[in-house]
Amino acid sequence: MQAPPADAQNSNTPFEDVVELGTAIARAKGLDAANAPVAGRISLGLFFAETNGNQNMGNARSNKYKGSLQTGVAEDQNGRKKWAAAKKSVAAFDPALGARDDKEEARVGNLDQRYNHWTAVRNALMNAHAELFPQIPAIVKALPDPIDQMKLFELIQIVPSPTRSALKSGNLAGYKVSDPTVMAFLRNNSMFTFGQADRARTSATFREILDAMWLFNDKFERALSKFNEIKARQKG
Repeated sequence: MQAPPADAQNSNTPFEDVVELGTAIARAKGLDAANAPVAGRISLGLFFAETNGNQNMGNARSNKYKGSLQTGVAEDQNGRKKWAAAKKSVAAFDPALGARDDKEEARVGNLDQRYNHWTAVRNALMNAHAELFPQIPAIVKALPDPIDQMKLFELIQIVPSPTRSALKSGNLAGYKVSDPTVMAFLRNNSMFTFGQADRARTSATFREILDAMWLFNDKFERALSKFNEIKARQKG
């Protein structure tokens, strides 16, 4: 179930693509040029969290989620529609990215866009994360650690509604969740599952949730290292 299909369309620059798309989408959503790269860094973290940095993956536990950012059909289609509305503004400040997007659209044709790395990442970010990119300055202020920032956006994948509520609360770290369904989703993603005390928990603040995401640390650290490598190469 995890192996990409034979007609999956890989990219020769998968990590750079994620950073470029995240950065451009953030700018299209109104984030200034100084803060937009943070969105690129966070997007790369999502790629590592979802597939360990592997392109066009299936899912070992579910036949619903596919591609480089593990989206369902409806999520992918929703992101595709949102991108169509934003593309003109992106192409205006980044013509090269607009041209690359045209090329990938032509390449994928009528195939499932989740199995073209570029379109899969683009659609997933537009579906779930783009609307939150303008909040990055406030998020960075509340969570200065880049790894925590990646964790927060990964929680948009796992428990979107409580995460959005936490962002609106004015007390992100202290926002508490106690819904049994939410706690079950967290446990299903390896949080509060190790040790009797954690398994007995009925609630947690977002600070506690972020700390409980320690199994993600290695992936996010590798994403951060890769991001820094890309940026150093671009400067060089």
